Amino acid sequence: MTTTIVFDPLVPWPLLVMVAVIAALGVLLALVRGLRGWGLRGLAGAVVLAALAGPSFQQEDRAPLSDIVLMLEDSSASQKLGDRTAQTTQAADRLAAQIEARPDTELRRVIVPDGEGDAGTQMLTTLSEALAEEPRARVAGIVALTDGRVHDADLPIDLPAPFHVLLSGEADDWDRRLSVVGAPAFAIIGEPVLLTLRIDDLGAAPAGAAFAQLDISIDGEDAQRFNVPIGEDLELPVTLPHGGRNVIRFALPEAEGELTDRNNAAIIQINGVRDRLRVLLVSGQPHAGGRTWRNLLKSDSSVDLVHFTILRPPEKQDGVPVSELSLIAFPTRELFMEKIDDFDLIIFDRYKRRGILPALYLENIAQYVRSGGAVLVSAGPDFASADSLYRTPLGAVLPANPTARVLDEPYLPVVSELGDRHPVTTGLAKDDAWGRWLRQIDVTATSGNVVMTGVDDRPLLVLDRVDEGRVALLASDHAWLWNRGYEGGGPQLELLRRLAHWMMGEPELEEEALTANAEGQTMRIERRTLSETVPPLTITRPDGTTTELPLTPVAPGRFETVFTGPEIGLYRLENGDQVSVIGLGPSAPREFVETIADATALALVLSAMRGGVTRLEDGLPRIRNVRAGRPAAGRGWIGFTPRDAYETRDVRQTPILPAWLVLLLSAGLITAAWLREGRR
Repeated sequence: MTTTIVFDPLVPWPLLVMVAVIAALGVLLALVRGLRGWGLRGLAGAVVLAALAGPSFQQEDRAPLSDIVLMLEDSSASQKLGDRTAQTTQAADRLAAQIEARPDTELRRVIVPDGEGDAGTQMLTTLSEALAEEPRARVAGIVALTDGRVHDADLPIDLPAPFHVLLSGEADDWDRRLSVVGAPAFAIIGEPVLLTLRIDDLGAAPAGAAFAQLDISIDGEDAQRFNVPIGEDLELPVTLPHGGRNVIRFALPEAEGELTDRNNAAIIQINGVRDRLRVLLVSGQPHAGGRTWRNLLKSDSSVDLVHFTILRPPEKQDGVPVSELSLIAFPTRELFMEKIDDFDLIIFDRYKRRGILPALYLENIAQYVRSGGAVLVSAGPDFASADSLYRTPLGAVLPANPTARVLDEPYLPVVSELGDRHPVTTGLAKDDAWGRWLRQIDVTATSGNVVMTGVDDRPLLVLDRVDEGRVALLASDHAWLWNRGYEGGGPQLELLRRLAHWMMGEPELEEEALTANAEGQTMRIERRTLSETVPPLTITRPDGTTTELPLTPVAPGRFETVFTGPEIGLYRLENGDQVSVIGLGPSAPREFVETIADATALALVLSAMRGGVTRLEDGLPRIRNVRAGRPAAGRGWIGFTPRDAYETRDVRQTPILPAWLVLLLSAGLITAAWLREGRR
């Protein structure tokens, strides 16, 4: 039972103060005028003011409440290194027994799991949620069993009691870590780009290790091994082999005695782009569609175009002396012998043999194709003549041969069944919405893929690969009719753009490809093929296990599936002869960037309530009671602050000045003052 005096004024406190001031002025005036009853009048005013203040005796029936101790048990991924899990579990059970044995003390055990995704250990977030469920006035202490690797330590938190850390791990733990200091998201194909890596030995690393072995692989190919220094930034020049996504994996062999190899690998995904696309356009003679190719190529700012047009063939005899011609001699030898490998694509538009390009030059172009170059032939009537480009050394790499017939009749270009699956022609507008062309060169396809047909299903557009290079033959010079809107026109710009970019090896236009795009831990896998069916997809996980998934057709030549990776790391995808790799998340999760147990990140939280850090390998600390504001930790002990909390079960109030007593006292004092002043 507890008794206190409380006030419950009958009037607002400001009004009560005003009445008190008026009463005091009245008493002062009586004193100044020499009235002998001023003291009695003052006492009467004091009784009235006290009654207005409403004083009462308050008696409370209180029941004491127990103190609450929160124990945070870190179960994140880094706590599974070494013997930390067993060490923490054993210590938590023993500490729980000590706390529960204390009088008037309750224990709350809170598990701190891994954060969602790669958020790491969210200990302070978990602590905030636990504190929100408990009365702050009863929390006497907080103990965290952890390795100290907390990733939300900057979260502002107001602690009601001392916070202590019992640190897992061993003092002689050590780990070797590979980290990427700098890497670009894009790089130019064929030009070296600098990647900055670093290898560090953390903790009590063995002495004398100055170098480590580093394995480097690109797109899942066999790795190459190098010896690199430890503790220094390593600048590594890398040349991307192809356009699109290039996946580069760096890995360190696991060293003897280190905590984990989960941070011994790094994955870098760099998108390879071309600096400039160099195109050589050779026009055999001016014609209505000649400007079509030029406008298409010049409209792309990334294309460097060299245009060679034969305006005055050698057989032309017009009597004008050569010295008076306003034409610049074209550097044919330099272009077709010395600089030919600098071009990504060569286009022959209605070209025929005229003696301008000797057979040696054309043989060099054929070799250029076999070595990885690209040639596109836009055929006109000359392709069916005796001077046809097919009847040169270049004919050996062309995918079709002319029959010497020129079909001068209207026809509708049609995407073939195979063309529906080819990236160059798939998804184009419906055939019945296109305008007709008026001329086609009759050819017989000898190799490659016929993706468009014309008169009587004769080959119109043939695509082929020759060794490392690519060749395309367009058996008509009337594609420009679509550009002019003849009979409604057609997708001329889109068709020619796709055709040119396929010739230059753009990854998104590969007809046989296996690609994957990741969002979080889920990847969408796409298989492009010219076949009507594909075998199941084989996925190799980072731990070496494999999974087979069927691929579902979603469009002609396109199959897809979705897979959610159970862990972070490098996944290898295989389907037939197509292989691809993709990295999900960082190769070293956030939990394994820093692996050595250390409570430095929690220093500010510990100092807020003067808590302490104790290593579990040194044994459990003793528990003491400490007063608020005093040091809460010392050598071999930690302290809790008793809260002396209670629950009020009953409250009773008794007025000190009942109304009858106030009336009696005030009336008596006023009467006495009147009698005193009246000399009675």
